[in-house]
Amino acid sequence: MRRFVEEADRGQWTLLPECLDDFIDESNPVRVIDVFVDALDLAEMSFDGVEPAVTGRPSYHPSVLLKLYIYGYLNRVQSSRRLEREARRNVEVMWLLGRLAPDHKTIADFRKDNGLALRKVCARFVELCREMGLLATASVAIDGSKFKAVNNRDKNFTKAKVQRRRAQLEESVARYLSQLDTADRQEPTEALAAKVTRLTEKLTKLKDEMGKLAVYEKQMLASPDQQISLTDPDSRSMATSGRGSGVVGYNVQVAVDTERHLIVTHEVTNSGSDRAQLANMAKQAKDVLQTETLEAVADRGYFSSLEILACHEAGVTVTLPKPLTSGAKSDGRFGKQDFVYLPDEDVYRCPAGERLPYRFTNEEDGKRMRRYWTTACQNCSLKSQCTTGPERRIPRWEHEHLLEAVQQRLDANPKAMRQRRETVEHPFGTMKARMGATHFLTKTLPKVAAEMALSVLAYNLTRVMNIVGIKPLIAAIAA
Repeated sequence: MRRFVEEADRGQWTLLPECLDDFIDESNPVRVIDVFVDALDLAEMSFDGVEPAVTGRPSYHPSVLLKLYIYGYLNRVQSSRRLEREARRNVEVMWLLGRLAPDHKTIADFRKDNGLALRKVCARFVELCREMGLLATASVAIDGSKFKAVNNRDKNFTKAKVQRRRAQLEESVARYLSQLDTADRQEPTEALAAKVTRLTEKLTKLKDEMGKLAVYEKQMLASPDQQISLTDPDSRSMATSGRGSGVVGYNVQVAVDTERHLIVTHEVTNSGSDRAQLANMAKQAKDVLQTETLEAVADRGYFSSLEILACHEAGVTVTLPKPLTSGAKSDGRFGKQDFVYLPDEDVYRCPAGERLPYRFTNEEDGKRMRRYWTTACQNCSLKSQCTTGPERRIPRWEHEHLLEAVQQRLDANPKAMRQRRETVEHPFGTMKARMGATHFLTKTLPKVAAEMALSVLAYNLTRVMNIVGIKPLIAAIAA
């Protein structure tokens, strides 16, 4: 006779293991968390409360709360209230904390008050990875991703948003005034009086909103980037990859090891552009890896002449494509890349074979630019395909050879962009999809940076456990 699996009798007495350790397998990831935190010098990392207070109620040791947070970020449980519940019902957490059960405010305050220390813990695990030989390749991929902040779009104001909102309010005011004019021409009734009262209240509310909007506009125009956020003052409106889309949040930058896909270093910024982030991230990665030279690959959003120069001076070799911004090329005419520079002669050769000699040097946007042109353009058969002016002028930056070297490296390694994509987009996908780190729970940049450090630590822990295994990792930490 066929049967289903039968459940146990809920009223039946059972004898559970007397030792809580029997519930936790030797290969359980919580054992890694326990050993790793116990090996840290929390006082050196500036955690609050390492030494108990002389008076008052006994406090929790910071190692207890640090273990709880690392466990939470490894298991998609970032909220302090949810962590409080896990401490009371989750056997793994009971084992990890020794059956301690801090309340949600204590848990939340720990993350809020120990931002710098949490970032040091994240950096210490990266250092451990380097000591284990997992970061032997001096090659990284750099990229950024937008993470939503605790700030609604309606609570963020830019010049364009203020103008749109003011137009909407003025349109509503005009509509209500028109309705009041219409009501004045009708016979007075009780229903009409109620309508007039309602319209008057709406007009008063709209006028209050316009007054608030004027205050927000003044604050917005006084800010350096002419943008303000009311809930999280450090968050900013940023464009995302989707057309017409955007998010009020932060731009998280990471440098990822190209071999093991471990996050070498990261930084949370409130700048929506990646253009000024290349040299900073590359230098940080080079310092962490403790190498004399470093190879870095990034996408076209990082292309900046001054950033590439800064990388070169720091011993970082970068590979990235140049964005095609030439107006001539978009109009179907020859672009600068169609002109060949001849260094021995210090001239450019145009598509028609003419030489464009050097004329003079000037400064533009903080860069010294050399100018080249020829007077032979007027009689050139290709002039219509080249320029609409009297002659085609070619500018050359004094460090243009660095940009040419970047392009040569890209041409020699056409798979570099695919390697970048497969390397650096993997961590972001894992943190957002698998670990649930799609948005921040705290406000202001220092606290958000602490959250991100926990997410990066959880990601790196997961990667290393998958690469070397749990028991070898515990042995390496304890060594």
